[in-house]
Amino acid sequence: MKQRLSPDLFTIPVEQIKNGFFSDSYFLRTREILIKDNHRPKVLMQIFQRQHAVVCGIDEAIAIIKKCAYHPDSLVIHALHDGDHIEPWETVMTIEGDLANFSHLETVYLGVLSRQTKIATNVHQVVKAANGKPVLFFPSRFDHYAVQASDGYAAHIGGVYGVSTPANGSLWGAEALGTIPHALIAAYNGDTVRASKAFDLHIDPQVNRVALVDFDNDCVGTSLAVAREMGDKLWAVRLDTADNLVDVSVLPHMGTFKPTGVCQQLVINVRKALDREGFNHVKIMVSGGFNTERITQFEAANVPVDIYAVGGSLFNDNINFTADIVMVNGQPCAKVGRSYRPNSRLTLVK
Repeated sequence: MKQRLSPDLFTIPVEQIKNGFFSDSYFLRTREILIKDNHRPKVLMQIFQRQHAVVCGIDEAIAIIKKCAYHPDSLVIHALHDGDHIEPWETVMTIEGDLANFSHLETVYLGVLSRQTKIATNVHQVVKAANGKPVLFFPSRFDHYAVQASDGYAAHIGGVYGVSTPANGSLWGAEALGTIPHALIAAYNGDTVRASKAFDLHIDPQVNRVALVDFDNDCVGTSLAVAREMGDKLWAVRLDTADNLVDVSVLPHMGTFKPTGVCQQLVINVRKALDREGFNHVKIMVSGGFNTERITQFEAANVPVDIYAVGGSLFNDNINFTADIVMVNGQPCAKVGRSYRPNSRLTLVK
């Protein structure tokens, strides 16, 4: 039986949500009108979206309803589970009860479902393209810090291997992963070997030693220099060449492909160089502009990547959820085209 996250795991600004701070004004006015008119119909609210997706945000939406509705115990919720694969127009949740008790929450729970489903779906597509190779979730620097916990959880639901911030892993008990940033290398006057040795000296030995090797735009030379110095301690090198640069090892191969950034030839060059000197154990991690399409191309060409670190593309696109009243006092009542769509996969939320 699938388990749901406890509502207490989520950091929810209960009073602000109850007061309507995050709600569209017409939902607040709906509640005001119903109460002042003493009109309290029992409704069934149905929630759906319009594409193939991996749903996420269900547990947080439930937490919002349970903590921020008025008289939440009087509401009946049926829902899918985070991680379920859903069809276009499939009902993912229903809420039954007095509309005045929860009309102020629609903006909030739909936003949670939309964002988390988008990320879970994008991650799932990238993980599928990677053919079982680990995918790291590295986009947190591209968005507001307040969403890191829910984003990281959605990435976990999508199948990601690791995340980059403690907040990303907080809802599912994962430790943050990370390599060496360009900033540390710069702090050691651009000496990647020295920065890597400092990392090795001062960071917990349980943390994998991964060297970032593009600082001098010579990934082959820098990878070999670090590997020679660290030997068996070096777990991986990360290639992160900017998309407007051509690594020096790629220059002799130019002519039939786009040579900039972390191109396929660059990965091949680094792998061959490491293997020639006996550093077969050193893995290759790539980052910088990777998405489903690019990973698919790399995998089709059997490029020797071991780990993909993916960033901003995991925030691309939108998956928009809609909520409609489809029953009022036990009788069908819905906008044309939005009739009640029962879903046997929904389970009662206790």
